[in-house]
Amino acid sequence: MGERIDGERISSDELEKELTISYLREKYEAGALSPQEVMSVVVERSIADADMNIWITPPTMDAIQPYLDRLASLPMADAPLWGIPFAIKDNIDLAGVPTTAACAEFAFTPEEHAGVVERLITAGAIPVGKTNLDQFATGLVGARSPYGAAHNALRPELISGGSSSGSAVSVARGQVVFSLGTDTAGSGRVPAALNRLVGYKPSLGAWPTLGVVPACASLDCVTVFAHTLADALVVDSVARGIHAEDPWSRHMDRKPAGLPDRVCLPAGEFGFYGPYAAEYRAAWLQAVEQVREAARREGISIVEVDAELFAQAAAILYEGPWVAERWAALGSFIEANPGVAYPVTEEILRSGAASEYDAASVFVAMHRLQELKLEARKLLQDAVFVMPTCGGTWTREQVLADPISTNRDMGRYTNHCNLLDLCAVAVPAGDAAPETPFGITLFALAEEEGLICGAAELFAAGAVVDVAKTEVAAGVSAGDSATANADNAGAAQTTLVAVCGLHMRGYPLEKQMQGCGARFIREDESAAKYSLVKLPTSPAKPGMIKQQRGGAAIQLEIWEMPLEAFGGFAAAIPAPLGIGKVELRDGTEVPGFVCEAYAAESAEDITALRSWRNVAPL
Repeated sequence: MGERIDGERISSDELEKELTISYLREKYEAGALSPQEVMSVVVERSIADADMNIWITPPTMDAIQPYLDRLASLPMADAPLWGIPFAIKDNIDLAGVPTTAACAEFAFTPEEHAGVVERLITAGAIPVGKTNLDQFATGLVGARSPYGAAHNALRPELISGGSSSGSAVSVARGQVVFSLGTDTAGSGRVPAALNRLVGYKPSLGAWPTLGVVPACASLDCVTVFAHTLADALVVDSVARGIHAEDPWSRHMDRKPAGLPDRVCLPAGEFGFYGPYAAEYRAAWLQAVEQVREAARREGISIVEVDAELFAQAAAILYEGPWVAERWAALGSFIEANPGVAYPVTEEILRSGAASEYDAASVFVAMHRLQELKLEARKLLQDAVFVMPTCGGTWTREQVLADPISTNRDMGRYTNHCNLLDLCAVAVPAGDAAPETPFGITLFALAEEEGLICGAAELFAAGAVVDVAKTEVAAGVSAGDSATANADNAGAAQTTLVAVCGLHMRGYPLEKQMQGCGARFIREDESAAKYSLVKLPTSPAKPGMIKQQRGGAAIQLEIWEMPLEAFGGFAAAIPAPLGIGKVELRDGTEVPGFVCEAYAAESAEDITALRSWRNVAPL
């Protein structure tokens, strides 16, 4: 794009369609873009897509400007989301903006941000608007809103998925880098699959739900949609953590990405549905082969398991007394305002008041669910379970004609997740048909989120490029595609990074490594050619400077980081530190932290200690 000229206005076509954190941070650091210019394009794109029913409170420069002004006093190096535009599902509070939950009569204007929104804004992110949803987050199709059914980002005649419909489509259409959704039964995963996105659903309680209109408060999660897992994990690193005012919040660390001992695949035939059922079945079988091949390369065991456990848990959600929890949250509003809610939404909510859902039925379901949780824990210890995110899709007209059964189908492979206290990440897995995305979801136990991250990276690195999509895009033959696929499968997707200070395990900036999707590989040391200095910064940091003569071997940690996150990570490192080539004791060189030589003049020489851990022990 070249150097930005003051006063020049970027056009929508000049800005990447698939916006990522690393892309914008690199442009900001180079002076090739400003946040003001990016937000102008955000508004422009939202206006161009107005008929897609993405927004309830759409982006405007007047609303965005106060957040832009705040960036002037916020150093980019201290703010991992500096200048990054994001969207908020309209059942999550943004101070001073109405929260409607897609029901105008229910709307209220909060004075404070939701807990997770506050954390993102503090980290420099720019909220640009509130997105459309299935009313009261009741639905998985994206077609249950009086503000109009959100269109699929790729094929407007198809559903967007819900309930976080507008949130997903806003990312897929290049209007924001990431967006917040919620997920009770799959609302943070289904729209990701249908719009070719990553949908990350953290463990229950890992992100605060304070300031979220409850669907089922005991099961609700705030989630993130993004184009890459690396971006989703940067958001997670900011959003995660106990909130003192949130009764559902709990301490849930996300460990570094790692590989599972086993990959569990469902045994037998799956049911597929909708007008693309055959194509979805073929896409699933192809994805299974990709998963098997990736696991074989790493020596990971493949185990076929009976999926009935998960089906039984899923049935408890909407075929059991948990529907009464929705009624407990919203019943008083519905009773006081009959006929105000979207018709099918009101029908579903009122079902929670049925006489069979008495106290005894609740305890029966709770006890059965506890048994299923124990079975799931035994099955998934140190393992990842893979399922299709969806078994098909529908046109918007088909959903409107049959709103109940189509919606039920969309939750077949998602409803079990929160009931069983699992974490999940939905990732793209090629296209079932041209511009008709297919996706898989990886599940793990709540405390093992690192496993779904490591497995998702592994499968993405080994995924075969969809032949049909390649032919349409490039006009090549199937034989040529196969050759290209083999080349792509072997392409490097990660880089090693040598760290020697606050980014090491246990230190404050370790979360930045985790937020970039990096995983610890090993302890190592440099060649005996470096001095180590203690920089007079706050907090103090080490600097490694390579010497022409002399020097010592400095103890390091070697991490592995996704390439898509590496650029943004490197761009955010403040001078005099930077990323250069670090020579290891075996003579190989890897990217790592280095320091400019001039900094030694005002720094304390600590080379004799050979490790930052000897200077600032934990």
